[in-house]
Amino acid sequence: MTEPRWLSQPFPPEGASAAEGIRNQLGRPELDLLTILVRESAQNSWDARLVGSSEPVDYRIDLRAVGPAHVREWRELLLGGAPTSTHLPLRDSLMRGLIRVMSISDRGTKGLGGPTRADDAIGDDRDFVSFIRNIGEPRNTALGGGTYGFGKGIFYLLSKCGTILVHTRCRTDEDAYETRLIGCAMWKSYVASEPTGKRRYTGRHWWGDASQDVVEPMVGAEADAMARRLGLRPFGTKETGTTIVVIDPNLEDYEPVAAADYLAETMAWHLWPKMIATDDGRPAMRFSIACDGEDRPVPDPRETRPLDMFVAAYEAMRGSNGTDLECRRPKKHLGRLGLVTRIMPPLEPSSASRLVDIEDLVHHVCLMRPAELVVTYHPGPKPPSVHQGYAGVFRADPGMDDVYARAEPPTHDAWNHQSLDHPDSTFVNMTFRRIREQIDGLLSLGGTTRSGAAKVALGAASSLFSGLVGGAWGVGGATDYGRPGSTVTRPSETDEDEHPEPADQGYAPAATEPTSPRSSQELSSGGGAAPGTANGPGSSAPRRRPRVQYLGDPYYDDDAESTLLVQEFKLPVPGRQRVRVELAVVLPGDGRESDPPLGAQRPELVGWQNAAGDFHADASIEIDGSDAVWRAVVRPAPDTMTEIDVKVEAVKTR
Repeated sequence: MTEPRWLSQPFPPEGASAAEGIRNQLGRPELDLLTILVRESAQNSWDARLVGSSEPVDYRIDLRAVGPAHVREWRELLLGGAPTSTHLPLRDSLMRGLIRVMSISDRGTKGLGGPTRADDAIGDDRDFVSFIRNIGEPRNTALGGGTYGFGKGIFYLLSKCGTILVHTRCRTDEDAYETRLIGCAMWKSYVASEPTGKRRYTGRHWWGDASQDVVEPMVGAEADAMARRLGLRPFGTKETGTTIVVIDPNLEDYEPVAAADYLAETMAWHLWPKMIATDDGRPAMRFSIACDGEDRPVPDPRETRPLDMFVAAYEAMRGSNGTDLECRRPKKHLGRLGLVTRIMPPLEPSSASRLVDIEDLVHHVCLMRPAELVVTYHPGPKPPSVHQGYAGVFRADPGMDDVYARAEPPTHDAWNHQSLDHPDSTFVNMTFRRIREQIDGLLSLGGTTRSGAAKVALGAASSLFSGLVGGAWGVGGATDYGRPGSTVTRPSETDEDEHPEPADQGYAPAATEPTSPRSSQELSSGGGAAPGTANGPGSSAPRRRPRVQYLGDPYYDDDAESTLLVQEFKLPVPGRQRVRVELAVVLPGDGRESDPPLGAQRPELVGWQNAAGDFHADASIEIDGSDAVWRAVVRPAPDTMTEIDVKVEAVKTR
């Protein structure tokens, strides 16, 4: 067996790219290295899928420490003849007590086939030299994710020593299977002193069969044997694909398990279109991740908020609810857009969602090209309520794929019309204008704002400023915010002792001053009814009428099936009382609706819950007035804002 060794690349007379230039071609992206790794490697895997196969592409990331049985082999095989630490810090990484590696692998792909030398790669089959040898190769996959050359730089950037191993299996021209194994390193250019004088090197290094003028990969049985010595995952008899092993990965200050979980969430946010089932009931790709041999869960986008909204928008885009976006001058079909809106509780942002600028509210459109990989989440105008969100998906028309591809930076995470010439710049610019027009129509927005004006969700603004406006005092169905001239948004607890009314005989009806509805849109409503009095049999002292004391604003909660709206309250007036709820929906721009259109869903009371957690599923319930906290639990109607109005009346005593 040929023992592999390292060979460093000197600058040839005709010149070559220095390692620093190649490493810097990704620029200074806004995304972190782990996210770029997921996006770029999955994109490469998708572009390498087997043509005509109905099986999903398997994509996997493994974070692990090299086991004790293989540590010695790693050091002996990879450090023999390696460049000095000054020129490549591989030795520093491998001589630590624990050698950590990250393997990014795909199966159900064609592997890195074709010639192994760049000067032999004449035809279309040149995947090996495109990834291992050349830089900036144009993509040769129709409607593929992007250029093959720049994205591979992330593997070297992620390695603290700039070194990777590439283990691949492909089909040859003779229709046989061939395994290949080669090591590649990319660090910094340097000048070395040699017996013939000083010589300058590019900073690129290869590890493999160095018996010829260039380092060739180990192939066939030798490659399989070497992979076993290093403990790499073997290929099946008729299995093709590629594994890239990043030596000493930079985990961005995460501990390994936390890094694996972050990578799993990143997969969901950036690769979800490949996770959802296609027309044949199977996803286009299968994703998995493990840390030290233990599988970590990858979120299901259909079951994960708010990705489930983008999945719904994607399905709307593909179906009859999708909208074709057009550029009129010059005339061009740009693509299709799907939009969905929902009433939703505030989000709990994660590291992955913050990275795409989605925190407490979803008002974004996911941009994608025909390859259906996430480009970015484009923010749109904020909706009129802080509890209303919307999500969209725009997929470019196949005939426009080259235009959008040229608008992307090397990290493929934006569309920049400034980088294009006319008319392509017009097409990309018009894409964002058409998307904005559709969003404005969805939200019933109109008019414009002055340059520099603050963009505040109207529901949030109303909550902030409601206390500055006095409401009407009186009897009727209007919302009450306080007495004339008052700036109090809900009565204080001492209000119950003010304004006694004449006595009734034995029965206290619902309070004459209306209880203000509690809305998931306008959370600044008044908090209670005007107090009253009632006499029981033989009573000579006035009694206060029952009232509802709301405890804070309504909030959202989740059960196993859906999102629920909860209003906490007390009945501070003693005595037996019956409580019920009136529910209404508010559609943006349409006002309050207590009777929904035919066939439309309506909000419904789920039940009543006391502080001990006991649940009562009745339409109304009798409660003794006290300081006990109760919860009215409501299931809101989809895509609406729900008002909750708790009503109370005294129970007639005998």
